[in-house]
Amino acid sequence: MARKPRLRGWGGVTGMAAACALTASVTLGPILYASGNGDTDGSRPGGQGIGQGVAVQADECSNPEASLTPSGADGPTIDKIKQAGKLVVGVDQNSYRWGYRDPATGNLEGFDIDLVRAIAQNILGDPDAVIYRAIPTNQRIDAIQKDKVDIVVRTMTINCSRIKQVAFSTAYFQAGQQVLAPKGSPITGYNDTLKGKRVCTASGSTAYDALKAKSFGADFTDITVPNQLDCLVRLQVGEADAVVTDNALAAGQAAQDPAVELKGEPFTTEYYGVATKIGKDDLVRRINDVLVDYREGGKNSPWMKAYDKWLASDLKGITGPPAPKYR
Repeated sequence: MARKPRLRGWGGVTGMAAACALTASVTLGPILYASGNGDTDGSRPGGQGIGQGVAVQADECSNPEASLTPSGADGPTIDKIKQAGKLVVGVDQNSYRWGYRDPATGNLEGFDIDLVRAIAQNILGDPDAVIYRAIPTNQRIDAIQKDKVDIVVRTMTINCSRIKQVAFSTAYFQAGQQVLAPKGSPITGYNDTLKGKRVCTASGSTAYDALKAKSFGADFTDITVPNQLDCLVRLQVGEADAVVTDNALAAGQAAQDPAVELKGEPFTTEYYGVATKIGKDDLVRRINDVLVDYREGGKNSPWMKAYDKWLASDLKGITGPPAPKYR
């Protein structure tokens, strides 16, 4: 099928994907860290983001985003990271505004990357003491469970299924699933207009789970890709009619290609968290401690500064981070 002449915006997404493919060569071999029990000393309540931290019952899954209370204390996992001198982090390298490699500088940048740097600064005293590992959407959990990374900061939604597989920090961003399609498309959102349409999602994503539960007659099982950005490429070359993904990611993709747009309204409420291996409680508490400070300061908080820099132009109307929940 002929390529449609719609590769505009940030140099064209296909060109960006090609540049991003080079980044795998900069990561180093795996550093293995043993799991450790958390140190609960020095825990503190939630910060001053949208609101104070809320305590919920641990045995309920109605609040999967509830995490361990914050603590600035060291523990076995933190000690191993300090001994290694580097924080090994699984990230995206091709999600515009979130985690992407700027082709002009070669540097990884974005909202998620700013958070990674804040965590590294807190634990190691150096925001650059990071080994970045680019991992596909469908390999995030595997990378954590096999100790290929210490943490994953990659627009990863917290849900009831995943909290059985990995441990999460408190939520650092609220998003929702939405449809992305060409501006002239008859598709109007997550509804019957998807019937008979080819809809692309990333395997292992909450978008795939949503379509599996209710597809509206869309064909999606044959257009499942490892990385979410691959869906935009499929859309651009005419191999897909629409994409279902987090609206936070879709907004950045619409900024890259003015010929596509978000359709309808978000049909889920989802929260992104920093993920790590179950049992590394000291690391979870430490990240939550970092997030307390990251949220504090209202409009002058590090969180709002990162939002204003990376997301405000494409994802308007957000006034602050979600309030943390603790169990």
